[in-house]
Amino acid sequence: MRPAGRIAAAIEVLADVETRHRPVADALKDWGLSHRFAGSGDRAAIGNLVYDVLRWRRSSAWRAGADTPRAATLATLRFHWGVGPADLETLATEEHGPGALTEEERAALSADRLGDAPPDVAADVPDWLAPAFEDNFGDDWVNEAASLAARAPVDLRVNTLKSDRAKVLSALKRFGATASPISPVGVRLPARAGWERSPNIVREDVYQRGHVEVQDIGSQAAALMVLAHPGEQILDLCAGAGGKTLALAAQMDNRGQLHATDADQNQLAPIFERLKRAGVRNAQVHRAGSDLSALEGRMDKVLVDAPCSGSGTWRRRPETKWRLTPEALERRTDQQAAVLDQARAFVRPGGTLIYVTCSVLPQENEAQIADFLDRAADFTLTSMADAWVDIAGEDAPMPWSAEGLMMTMTPAATGTDGFFVAALKRTG
Repeated sequence: MRPAGRIAAAIEVLADVETRHRPVADALKDWGLSHRFAGSGDRAAIGNLVYDVLRWRRSSAWRAGADTPRAATLATLRFHWGVGPADLETLATEEHGPGALTEEERAALSADRLGDAPPDVAADVPDWLAPAFEDNFGDDWVNEAASLAARAPVDLRVNTLKSDRAKVLSALKRFGATASPISPVGVRLPARAGWERSPNIVREDVYQRGHVEVQDIGSQAAALMVLAHPGEQILDLCAGAGGKTLALAAQMDNRGQLHATDADQNQLAPIFERLKRAGVRNAQVHRAGSDLSALEGRMDKVLVDAPCSGSGTWRRRPETKWRLTPEALERRTDQQAAVLDQARAFVRPGGTLIYVTCSVLPQENEAQIADFLDRAADFTLTSMADAWVDIAGEDAPMPWSAEGLMMTMTPAATGTDGFFVAALKRTG
């Protein structure tokens, strides 16, 4: 397909998503099935444009002067992909293209009006979330929020049970792989631009053999901050598909006992194959709803990777930014409080509860910890600053709040997805 046809296809997919209120992945899949002439490269390229439009939906609509799939797509091409007005005019009128520009579109795309936009528009966040970002990041909140709209790199965690970073870097050299910042077991492949597709890592030998896992550097850092050691007893209470479980097993060098469970059995289902591929032998998976009473008061570490809004992962899942509602956020904070109360029973005296979210919203993070400490007099916040320096290095950014007792990683501050981490020691 020529670029003009890809642009028209992206507008068609976005209109389908908007009209039928359906997941973007489903709309892209159905478009591909009904347009068999489009190859895999075309489908990936169309997906790139669709997701970029969703990343910058509010600011693009402002620049275009209209909030429609066509307007936002044209503005994304103009102001984020760097397509000049004359080239955009040509693409629009080519065969299978989206159609000639109107006079209003030409005027809107000839000059950038973003400087006149309200802060929440420039930040590309829903207006109702602007106060939360300002509360969390102060004067820099627009920049912090806007950083969550950019494309993300592909981050990999080296599985030290089977390989090391030097070998993985050599195997992935053709993709521009580099040793990532912050995580000593991280490898980063740069984000692609425009139509260019990201490498399909799951087809590579290093993935098939369990030498790497796809995992954002922020997620790797959060797992490292658990400070898992060989021989410990650790519970991953919200294990999901097992990304952090695998990371903990590697830190423990397959020694000790690692328990993994999740309230959603469907979320937990992929963990079995992943554990096998990674060569993990010290993990015991407990099905959703299992009786875990035998573990109460025995765990050295309990990891709560809590269900959350996912605001920290908007770079990778931009459509979720616009689907989040105040009601959904309130349900998540209720779930977080409940799982924290559940987790405290498993921590032994002197043990540590580590609370993690992939969110940058204070309701899910600092406020949740403050409320928990009001309920749990036998827990206290413990600083992770020294551990952070040991893991990330002395030159790494220090994304701390509350005098080093809680941390928030972000694309702007640490070059990662958004993650919050706090460690609470049981004193009684």
